Amino acid sequence: AGRDPHIMMLLLLFVEQILAILVVGFGFWMSTHNDECRRSLTIPVMGLGGCRCRRSLAGFVGAWKNISCLLWTYLIMLFVVLVAIMVFTVLAFIITNTGTGHAVPGSRYKEYRLQDYSSWFVKQLNDTDKWTHLRSCLVKSDDCNSLSNRYKTLKQYKLAELTPIESGCCRPPAECGYPALNASNFDLSYHPVSTNVDCKLYKNDRFLRCYDCNSCKAGVAQYMKTEWRVVAIFNVILFIILSFVYFVGCCARRHAGGSDSKVPRR
Repeated sequence: AGRDPHIMMLLLLFVEQILAILVVGFGFWMSTHNDECRRSLTIPVMGLGGCRCRRSLAGFVGAWKNISCLLWTYLIMLFVVLVAIMVFTVLAFIITNTGTGHAVPGSRYKEYRLQDYSSWFVKQLNDTDKWTHLRSCLVKSDDCNSLSNRYKTLKQYKLAELTPIESGCCRPPAECGYPALNASNFDLSYHPVSTNVDCKLYKNDRFLRCYDCNSCKAGVAQYMKTEWRVVAIFNVILFIILSFVYFVGCCARRHAGGSDSKVPRR
């Protein structure tokens, strides 16, 4: 019965090692992808997988050989990871607690306002260097360029459920009053009926659109909010699983410590 925690620990660490290798493999795949935004995520993803590999390897060897010091090292690193996950998850839920879409009369999509989101999101998106990088990714993506191919008529376009980025970055705010010519162009000869600065920033040029508008930043903020919420929920599940691993690891460490302390009697 004393071997049960030890065997379970080995199985859990083996599964964790496989998952870590998959994370490294995913990072390697991203490094070969042509998309600039995905390539920029390569280093942190591969670094995360590498750290998990080293951590789980230390625990695996410690549990397999009953080496108490290695199990101690693994448990300390795992404890730090658990604290980090808990802090990040709490912050993620706090940061994503604000901001929502506003209905557009006669349309199914919603519009987003930057001031509705947390000050942290606003600060990150207003950072010139960060937004320049994000903007270049948006210009190269198909979010705006493919709208006219997907929606052939204005009726289809008005009934479309646009994503936050498509709503904020690919068109001027509805309050500007520009008539839509098609899914990608608007009649800018009309004088905007709103004082919103985004009305003057919007251009039909595929490289300009509304990429410098606050509505575009708000669309990105809504996208980030949704993604962060998914990550936060995943982290809650991960926290529960790793807490169980930590508990089993503590049992295995006590078993290893007991084995190390046994001295044959003569």
